[in-house]
Amino acid sequence: MEEKYGSKAILLMMVFTAFFTAILNNLFFSTGIIGASGIVFMMIILVSFANTKGNDIPLTFILVLVLYLGKEVFNAFEADTTSQFAHILGGLVGAVFGFSPFIRKRTLS
Repeated sequence: MEEKYGSKAILLMMVFTAFFTAILNNLFFSTGIIGASGIVFMMIILVSFANTKGNDIPLTFILVLVLYLGKEVFNAFEADTTSQFAHILGGLVGAVFGFSPFIRKRTLS
C-alpha cells in the first residue's frame, strides 16, 4: 500500500480514520475504544484496490466487503468487548479512500 499511495497519504488516511471513528463513537456510544482495529480494517479494504486501473470496481473489494464487514455486522449483535462499530467504520472509510479520485495513486512501472 505504501508503494501505491505513498507514506504521507497512508499516514493521513490513518489519522483521518482514527479521528472519524473516535468522533462518531463518542456521538453514539458512552464507551471508549482502544486499539487500531478501525485502521486495520481501513487497510484491509484499501488493499483490495491495489491493482485496479481506471474506475473499475474490483472483485476483491466486493468479496472483502462481504466477508469481512459482513462478519462484523453479524458479530455486532453479540455481547462482547470488541468494537465492531470501529471495524465497520474503518472499512467504510477505506472504501471511500479506495474510490476517491482525490487520493493520488502512484503508477508503478
